[in-house]
Amino acid sequence: MFRHPPAQILTLVRDRAFAEDKLRNIGGRPVLLSKPKTNSAPRSRSESIKIALAFVAIYLVWGSTYLAIRYAVETIPPLVTAGIRHTMAGGILLVWAYARGYRPRREHWGAGMILGALFFLIGHGTLHWAEQRVASGLAALLIATEPMFILVLAWATSQQRISRISAAGLAVGVVGVAILTGAELSAKDASLIGLVAVLVGSLSWAAGVVISPKLKLPADALARTAVPLVCGAVMLLLTAGITGEFHGLHRDAISLKSIFGLGYLIVFGSIVAFTAYTWLLQRCPPTLVATHTYANPVVAVLLGWLLASEPLTSRVALASVAILGAIVLIRRGERDTGKHPVKSVPEEMESTEQCA
Repeated sequence: MFRHPPAQILTLVRDRAFAEDKLRNIGGRPVLLSKPKTNSAPRSRSESIKIALAFVAIYLVWGSTYLAIRYAVETIPPLVTAGIRHTMAGGILLVWAYARGYRPRREHWGAGMILGALFFLIGHGTLHWAEQRVASGLAALLIATEPMFILVLAWATSQQRISRISAAGLAVGVVGVAILTGAELSAKDASLIGLVAVLVGSLSWAAGVVISPKLKLPADALARTAVPLVCGAVMLLLTAGITGEFHGLHRDAISLKSIFGLGYLIVFGSIVAFTAYTWLLQRCPPTLVATHTYANPVVAVLLGWLLASEPLTSRVALASVAILGAIVLIRRGERDTGKHPVKSVPEEMESTEQCA
């Protein structure tokens, strides 16, 4: 008489409930957006202040993490730095999610291992390693290429079309990257391999964004971040052990600047800014929250110049304009193609099982 057994009916109801949440990639970060709470009353003064402070966090804090990474890896090996950072942040978020009722399942850990490798082992591991050789401002500008890689990979997997505006953005972005890396080919004291490593990390993060819809990640937003963080942290620490970084770690040689840099990354970069980010997504339009994509590289370049004496040359300024202009064009092109999505993309990929 029943088309589905009771257990399957419950599964369908649960999946239908999950489907009410919408998947969005906000500023290159895959996030599960719940339906926003409607409130006809005007925002109170305290609410407006909280929103302003949250934007300060995602603009300034995330922009300053590149300089904090540079300070941390001066005397702490890079993979150890990234591993400790993500172990602490991921552990805190996982405990928080557990206290809210989340219980991990085997498929969650499998998905977390994949994203942990792409986002944190490769994505952040190469960034931390490269900042021993590359200025923090340059690293931030190259990381800003993530939307370009996401667009190309989504097009290659038939998830998105590339409009003329987006294609122009890609071209401008390539010019910006060429401006940054071209001079390094002839500079005697520069490390081209460091710049390439940052681009590899950006590509890896973009690949994680594109494949994440196919992975069985937790429905809980905190757990969707915590599980890949913990998995990535374990892989980072294992890799650090295999490569001998722990043998090169001497407590007496660790500077106070590196300790403060690591602490800043854990508390402000991973916990405070992420909490502000997810809180803003429930109260402001996603396109407004995504403006941190434009602000972070500018903040990183200026802080590197002011606090670390990193050169702010006309080449860096021109490359900044080109890369940020590319992001603007790609975002505009995405809005245009969003009105006419690729038909071959399954409808369920636009609704559920996505996370940061």
